[in-house]
Amino acid sequence: MCLLHTGSALATELFATLGPAGTTWLRLTFAALVLIACTGPSLWRTLRATGRRDLVATVLLGAVSAGMMLLFSEAAARLPLGTATALEFLGPLTVAVIASRRPREVAWLALAAAGVVLLTSPWTGATSLPGVMFGLGSAACWALYVIGTAHVGSRLPAPHALAVSLAVAAVVAAPFGASAAVSGLTWGTALAALGIAVLMPLLPFLLEMQALQRIGKTTYGTLAGLEPAVSLVAAMILISQTPLPLQIAGTVLVVAAGIGATRAEARANR
Repeated sequence: MCLLHTGSALATELFATLGPAGTTWLRLTFAALVLIACTGPSLWRTLRATGRRDLVATVLLGAVSAGMMLLFSEAAARLPLGTATALEFLGPLTVAVIASRRPREVAWLALAAAGVVLLTSPWTGATSLPGVMFGLGSAACWALYVIGTAHVGSRLPAPHALAVSLAVAAVVAAPFGASAAVSGLTWGTALAALGIAVLMPLLPFLLEMQALQRIGKTTYGTLAGLEPAVSLVAAMILISQTPLPLQIAGTVLVVAAGIGATRAEARANR
């Protein structure tokens, strides 16, 4: 999470030159090329031995990853980074509430919704509605991403699965960002995008896939509940986005809702 939100915060510095979609496409492309180069011949051996169903699942994971990153970047270009992350987190939070199969656990969604209201403060009229919609779209993709990562990571070696999914994600993102990235590309922005690609998505996605093979979904979900807070701190330190008291309060509510919903899911599955 620290790597992920450090990379996300630094990526916003490239938006003015490359655009949100262009920055995202360049990061995905660099991350895919680095990982394909590192996995080498073993990647092709794994692909030859992979069944059609698992390969299709990996391709779908790549498409979902592209959607998640593109939509999040568009949200982060219009909203504070912590707010965009809190909106995105509603996706896996909703999955946890549904998995608990207890109507009373909807209270966690209500708590998260209250947190989002504080974060966006719609009564001020200063919040970007398109930014909120992009954030909610990213939330839907993140929910699918977590499910897909757990499935694919259990069937393919994490570096190989990620190499394929990132390559697919780069292809899917190309129509949205390639033109803007190429037109604004310089040696400086290329090197910056390469460095950021290692911070996000390469290392975080790889570590996340490894983590989901070693810890239960409850533990993962509890840790993931901290994402809005980590994002808020990264934005404050790296790009000087100082949160208002209401934004801090909203983040606390979203984090509490995420942890609470995950624990509720664990109790329901016992």
